[in-house]
Amino acid sequence: MFAGIADDSSGAKNGAGKTDMHAASTSNTGIPKIAIIFVSMVAIGFLAFFSFSSSGKRRKEKQCARLLKLFEEDDELEAELGRRD
Repeated sequence: MFAGIADDSSGAKNGAGKTDMHAASTSNTGIPKIAIIFVSMVAIGFLAFFSFSSSGKRRKEKQCARLLKLFEEDDELEAELGRRD
């Protein structure tokens, strides 16, 4: 029982060494995880932005096509009725 108390100084070193190694390994692996999460969030943001802008362009092209089709039909009706200038 007393022998364990006398040998406590070497046990304290081993226990402290394990704690320091665990803290060092946790801090080293924490930085790349944060970087990976940050980069992936930025990539998701860019993807969302470009998909939103491309969908807006497609929507605008569809509206222009409908407008042109409307005027083409109007021109055909005028030609049939003989009202073309």
